[in-house]
Amino acid sequence: MKIAEVRETKTNELHAELERLRRHLFDLRAQAVTEKLENPHRLQDAKKQIARVLTVLRERGEMDIEEKQHHLEAVATKARAIKA
Repeated sequence: MKIAEVRETKTNELHAELERLRRHLFDLRAQAVTEKLENPHRLQDAKKQIARVLTVLRERGEMDIEEKQHHLEAVATKARAIKA
């Protein structure tokens, strides 16, 4: 995603995208540790994407981004537990 595309995205969608990107970065780091990561440049790309999303959220005046992420994750976990 280019920065222009990120700026066009709604705030709620950006929070979801941030969560997805962080999970992706975690997976890439796990692959790097187990030496299964074919292209190490993907780590750098994932970090840049996270930075772009965080920049746009801060430009919009979003406060406590980390707290909102934890809250959204907790809500999603509860919803999965109820469905199961």
